[in-house]
Amino acid sequence: MNIILLGPPGAGKGTQARQIEKNRGLVQLSTGDMLRAAVAAGTEVGLKAKLVMEAGGLVSDDIVIGIISDRIDEPDCANGFILDGFPRTLAQAAALEELLKAKGKALNAVIEIRVDDDKLVERITGRFTCGACGEGYHDTFRPPKVENVCDNCGASDFKRRADDNEETLRSRLLAYYKETSPLIGYYFAKDNLVSLDGMVAMSDVTVKIETILNDRA
Repeated sequence: MNIILLGPPGAGKGTQARQIEKNRGLVQLSTGDMLRAAVAAGTEVGLKAKLVMEAGGLVSDDIVIGIISDRIDEPDCANGFILDGFPRTLAQAAALEELLKAKGKALNAVIEIRVDDDKLVERITGRFTCGACGEGYHDTFRPPKVENVCDNCGASDFKRRADDNEETLRSRLLAYYKETSPLIGYYFAKDNLVSLDGMVAMSDVTVKIETILNDRA
């Protein structure tokens, strides 16, 4: 089973991808991780990527598709994969389709996790973690039981990501809607798209995704 997860930053794609991995034995593929692995392994396409990256350039779609091609041929992808963060553009979507077709593979589902932008900003800008154990918290939805004391380990060293601020998040949302949202129409026309509400509890999103995948298996 081969799946794409679509949705703006902070929609919960990574969390759901890890849950699908656990439930179905699929492999979550991150283009960033694959690029680094290919460069480290010294593969032909990895060496091409290394030259571009060392020159300060952007890795081309052809190189990224080549890295995905090599990766999905590996034994651990025999049961299928989850793409989170790729494709980002219509050109990448078309290239991915051609790649899968050439390998006799196809997408089973493209799942769009829809969110309310204002609520998403509130969700992201309010989150923080314990610097000692990594336990996650939120100013509104999950503050520590005792102020400035981690429920899990008792530490008082809390951290926030530098990019978890409203200005940065709205900039990332704009980039998503400009470049990636056309994929919604593309995959709808291909009859691959299934959309769901990403503003409900994460566990409810997981259940909905499982239902979708059962229907498309």
